[in-house]
Amino acid sequence: MSKGDDDHDGDSESLEVARTTVPEHKESTFFRVTFKELLRAGKSAKVDVETVFTHHQTPYPATISQTEPQLVLYTGNVYFYSPYKTTSEKTVVKLSSSSIESYTKVKPVLQSESEITYGPYENTAPFTTEEMKVHCENNSPFLAVSSLRRLVEVSHWGNIAIEENVDIRHTGAILKGSFSRYEYQRDKSGANSVWSFKTLLPAAATDVYYRDEIGNISTSNLHELLDSVEVELRPRFPLFGGWKTNYLLGYNLPSYEYLFNDGDRYVLKIRFVDHIYDNQQIDQAYIRVILPEGAENIELKTPFKVVRGPDERHYTYLDYWGRPVITAYKSDLVEQHIQDFEVTNERNS
Repeated sequence: MSKGDDDHDGDSESLEVARTTVPEHKESTFFRVTFKELLRAGKSAKVDVETVFTHHQTPYPATISQTEPQLVLYTGNVYFYSPYKTTSEKTVVKLSSSSIESYTKVKPVLQSESEITYGPYENTAPFTTEEMKVHCENNSPFLAVSSLRRLVEVSHWGNIAIEENVDIRHTGAILKGSFSRYEYQRDKSGANSVWSFKTLLPAAATDVYYRDEIGNISTSNLHELLDSVEVELRPRFPLFGGWKTNYLLGYNLPSYEYLFNDGDRYVLKIRFVDHIYDNQQIDQAYIRVILPEGAENIELKTPFKVVRGPDERHYTYLDYWGRPVITAYKSDLVEQHIQDFEVTNERNS
């Protein structure tokens, strides 16, 4: 969340946001926003709020054939839900297609191509709700990561090894009937299917591998960009609604870009999750960080709340005491969670 001052166009700053409650509306979720400076009487401020919802569009119908387009149903609120009176407001719904089956009509409302505009509405009372339903075509890839198990192994010898075990599924309309690869390749049918997706790795990533339980998956392409390494991942079969797959993606990173020290005190600073695909949603992420043997006084610092799991020990060749392992869990992650976390530890020379 950010705030811009009307007197200083272009200036913005992040604001503190904390979950709170309103006694009379316990069924709803509220957040308290704290300004860095007092907003005095007669003054105004512009606040930008970004909210991301996952699994908020429902396939309708729930099953389709291979040649049918995918229709989805979105349910929301026509009005801005607020504990305060809203003097003037307008809601704009931007869709992925101009093919609209139906939508809620609360006047004034205007539809133009793939955009529906509700309002403007004046002097809306606090806590006002009016259900909005939009039924439209949406053949976007409805991918979701059911489970991400991310392993970060810090070596004594200047290397950080990353391995991700990914369970991914198509959450769109379930395929009705059998799948015809012949029709799929001949007519390019299956508009809502997922043939491939692009993962972005750090620019320093090397020795990239992509495999599953069967073995190496050769149907992938790697491109080195200026600020990242782009890996086009293509599963062994296209994904239709209700289908899922699992794969391993691994690579190495030089530790000097992510591991810093002041004497015997070391700080690992690396991403909690990476970019798996555009507009990603991760239902459950589980991360394990394996530190070198002898690391102690370990502290974990994250940019958002996580559940700290039990500490473990990992044994490899020539280890005596074993390497300390810290674990953490987090549910419902999106692209905005691609942020660095820190692991601080001490090691005797």
